[in-house]
Amino acid sequence: MYKQRIRDLREDSDLYQKDIADKLKVTQQSYSLWEIGVEIIPLKHLNTLCNFYDVSMDYVLYLSNEKKPYNINNVVELDKNVIKQKLKEVRHDNNLTFRELADELNTTASTLHAYESGKTLILTSFLYQICEKYNISMDWFCGRSDKKYLSKVHS
Repeated sequence: MYKQRIRDLREDSDLYQKDIADKLKVTQQSYSLWEIGVEIIPLKHLNTLCNFYDVSMDYVLYLSNEKKPYNINNVVELDKNVIKQKLKEVRHDNNLTFRELADELNTTASTLHAYESGKTLILTSFLYQICEKYNISMDWFCGRSDKKYLSKVHS
């Protein structure tokens, strides 16, 4: 989903995996697993990585070819309350029940409720699926941009 982009960003900056791991406050091994695509980078680390490189999440995740999103907001920390409100908005805009969206994400309605109540930060993979299916910006979801819809999806 993103492994080549994060590798290219790192190499273009003449950095080692250990350098980025230190910035993200994770082990080099954890970062390496994200970069080779064995594991999915958690949303909070994706946000930090994008802040570090000053690029959009949409770009890193191949949802867009634009490196910088429209009207980017510098986000230091993700706010679960922002994400929960936007998740509710997207669910309502698409007339989906908890069960229907949970089924699309192959999870339970109670897990989805934990995301929408702000108790738990949504998984990167779930948010990615929503963004891809409904053409929604990951940066918008995370409060990094005011632009809700993706202008061009990378194929």
